[in-house]
Order: sequence, then C-alpha cells, then structure tokens
Amino acid sequence: MSIFWGELIGTMLLVLLGNGVVANVLLTKTKGQSSGWIVISAGWGFGVAMAVYITGWASGGHFNPAVTLGFCIAKKTAWDVVHLYLSGQFIGAFLGATLVWLSYFPHWQKTPDPQMKLLSFCTQPAIRNFKWNFICETVGTMVLLLGVLGIFDMHNGISNGMGPYAVGILIFSIGLSLGGPTGYAINPARDLGPRIMYALLPIKGKGSADWGYSWVPALAPLLGGAIGAVIYLLYIQPLKAFL
Repeated sequence: MSIFWGELIGTMLLVLLGNGVVANVLLTKTKGQSSGWIVISAGWGFGVAMAVYITGWASGGHFNPAVTLGFCIAKKTAWDVVHLYLSGQFIGAFLGATLVWLSYFPHWQKTPDPQMKLLSFCTQPAIRNFKWNFICETVGTMVLLLGVLGIFDMHNGISNGMGPYAVGILIFSIGLSLGGPTGYAINPARDLGPRIMYALLPIKGKGSADWGYSWVPALAPLLGGAIGAVIYLLYIQPLKAFL
C-alpha cells in the first residue's frame, strides 16, 4: 500500500502547489496576480520537487500516469501494480484540486473571467488546434520521460538526495521552453482530475470545463511518455556498453 498512499499524497501535493501557483497568478486580488509565466513554471517545478522529496521514497514518485507507463515500458515498474499507481494519482489529483478551491475560496467570486477560473484547475491551449496541441503535449512528455529516466539512472552520478531537485529543474525547464502553446499538462491525472473537480465544485460564475479539449492532455502525455521510454530503452541505455 506504500505505492497507493505515496502516489495519493504526492499527487495531491503536486496539484495543490502547481495549481495553487496558477490560481495565485490568474485570480483577482491575490498577492501574486499577474506575476507571469515564469512564476507559474517555477511554482510547478518547485511543487513537483517537493512532492517527490516528501513521498517519492515510498512509491517511486511517479505522480503521473504517463510516467508510470514509461517506467513500465522501460522495465523499471511492474505492470501488475499499475492500478495502485493510477488510483492513487487520480484520487490525489481530486484532493489537490479541492484544496486549491478551498485555499482561494474568496477569489473565485472576485474573478470575473470564467477562463481564469478554469485555468486554475486544468489546461487550455493558447491557440486551439488539436493536431498541434497534441504534438506539443507529446513532445513535452517525451522530454519529461527522457529526463526522469536519465536523472535516476545510476550511471548519471546523481544521488537520491539531488534527484527530486533535478526533477524540479526539469519541470521548470519544460514549462519555460515548451509550456507556452498548451500550458504543459504533460500529466493526464494533473489535468483530468482537477477538470472533473472544476465541473463538480460550486464555483460562482464558472463556465464550461471544456470537455472538447480534455482528450488532448489526457492522451497525448501517454503517447509522449511511451515514446520517451522507448528512446531511452533503445538508444540511451545501450550507451552504457561503451563505458
């Protein structure tokens, strides 16, 4: 059960801190209102790093179905425990989104734009084009898996103590470089779980949960994670033979 609880608590913290920084930047009359994309990317990077430090030791710190899929393909996680990872991740995402809603409760009513409220829970593209949005999310998650598998490869020389910190830098880097087109979900649980909670929670003046777009951040990261894992398995891991 360490897998289930580690993933639940870790994903809850990831969503709480990640969506929390988005709410801080986008909602009306917060201390961080309009502080920009760099703050959002940094908040997500720090949030992921803290989540991995806090419970990554218990479950492996996936907090993302795409990471779980990639680790299974790379033969670092057994397929028969996938259900524990996914259930923990989605329940954790539900809880994290609910805590963001509670933490910023007075600001939902003060924020006139329904889109700002939605973006505090889940992603929307800057330019809606499903094909290119899908490609962007696929590429971003491919980089995520290449990064995570490389960081925790014993031949990389990064100790366990620095590993979560390096993952946070990776998330920060992906956000700065590839997050502009879609808001870089790169995680089906991080996007779909809070999107469901947005639809369920009583938020005054909210709009649609944009289910027409929801399949992109749900499916593209899975493809990207699989591609990243295959590249690592076939082309990067064999480099060890030359050492």
